[in-house]
Amino acid sequence: MPDINRRTLLGAAAATTVLAAGASRAQSGPAIPLGTVQGKSILITGCSSGFGRLMAEDFARKGATVFATMRNLPRQEASELLALAKTEALDLHVIEIDVTDDEGVTAGVAAAEKIAGGALDVVINNAGISTAGPIEIQDMDATRLLFDTNVFGPQRIARAALPAMRAAKSGQIFNVSSQLGRVMLPGFGQYSPTKFALEAMSEQMAYELVPHGIEVTIIQPGGYPTEIWANSNALTQNLLDRAEERHLAGYPAMVEQLRTRTNNGGATDPMDVPNAIAQIIGMPPGTRPLRRPVHPGPKPQIAVNTASAQAQVSWLGDSPYGPWIKAVHNV
Repeated sequence: MPDINRRTLLGAAAATTVLAAGASRAQSGPAIPLGTVQGKSILITGCSSGFGRLMAEDFARKGATVFATMRNLPRQEASELLALAKTEALDLHVIEIDVTDDEGVTAGVAAAEKIAGGALDVVINNAGISTAGPIEIQDMDATRLLFDTNVFGPQRIARAALPAMRAAKSGQIFNVSSQLGRVMLPGFGQYSPTKFALEAMSEQMAYELVPHGIEVTIIQPGGYPTEIWANSNALTQNLLDRAEERHLAGYPAMVEQLRTRTNNGGATDPMDVPNAIAQIIGMPPGTRPLRRPVHPGPKPQIAVNTASAQAQVSWLGDSPYGPWIKAVHNV
C-alpha cells in the first residue's frame, strides 16, 4: 500500500463535508471561521466541576452548541449552567449522563444527537476519578470504580457516538488522560493503571477510525487545581478506613502521608486544558495530534510519547496497517 498521511486520508471525507456545509451556509448564513469551536456540536462529560465545567462555559461562549453532561440530576451545578445559558443566550444544554451506566450513556448521547440534528462534531471524555495509596490496599470496589469511570466510561460514550460519526464521515474524540497515563508515581493507586489503559484504547481507536474520517486526541494534563483532588482525598480516606491492617502494615509512612495529604494541584491555570482542546478542534483535519501534553511545568511523558510513536511506525509502518499508523503519527 502506498504511503498516505492522515491529512490525505481524511481529505476526501473532509472535502465532502466542507462542500455540503458550504452549500448549507450559503443558504443559511455566513461561513464559520476556521480555527474556532464556533458552530460545533460538542458533548462533554464530567461538567459539574473542573475542566468539564470550564470547557462547557468557554466553548458555549465561543459559539459552540454544548452538551454539558453530569450525573445525579437535578443538582446545583446543573442549575447554574442552565441559568448561565439563559442569561447569556448560550446554546448550552445540560444532559444527565453517568458514564458508569450503559443505558444512561446511550440515552444521553441520543438526546444530544437529536438536539444537534445528527452526529456530534466533538466528544470530550473528561469525567474521571482518582484514589491514592499503594496498589495492595486498593480493594476490588475501589479498583472497579476507577476502571468503570476512567476506562469503561469513555468506551461507553465512544460506542454511543461513533455510529452517527461514522455515517457522517467526520468527528473528533478527545480523551482526557494524564501525564500519569505514561509515567507513574508510587502511591497513586489505580489512577495510572486506568489512564495507561485509556491511552492504549484511545490510540488503537485512532488507527481504526482513520478510514472513517474521525480523529482521536489524547489530552495529557499535569497537575491543576480542580475538584479532582478533594474528591480523591475523600475516596482515599474511605478506602483507608475500610482497609485491612494486613495490607496497611506494609506501608506505614505512605499511609500516614495519605491520611494528612492536602494536595490541590498547585497554582497552575486549569483553562490551559480548554484552550488546548479548542486549539486542536480548530486545526485542519488530518493535522491534529494524537497526544497533547498540557502543563506549564515539566512534561516527563514527552519522551515516552516519542519513543512509542517511533516504535509503532517502525513495527507496523510497512505492514498492511501502515497507512493508518503513519496517518495518525503524521509521517
